[in-house]
Amino acid sequence: MYRIELDRDVCISSGKCVAESPETFRFDSDEIVELVPGAPRLPDEEIFDLARDCPSGAIRVFEGDEEIDVH
Repeated sequence: MYRIELDRDVCISSGKCVAESPETFRFDSDEIVELVPGAPRLPDEEIFDLARDCPSGAIRVFEGDEEIDVH
């Protein structure tokens, strides 16, 4: 099972992830992306697509402790 981690220091607040998956991502009060608590699990392909489409690379994908290269 894959999981998403966000690198908030890298996020440029482009909003692509929020627009594409608002049930999973939202902006905090500083306009930096965060995961929505209790969000439903995304299909693996959608996780990879969102990570690939992030212009700053702030969406990171992991399998266990290993980061997956999505590019």
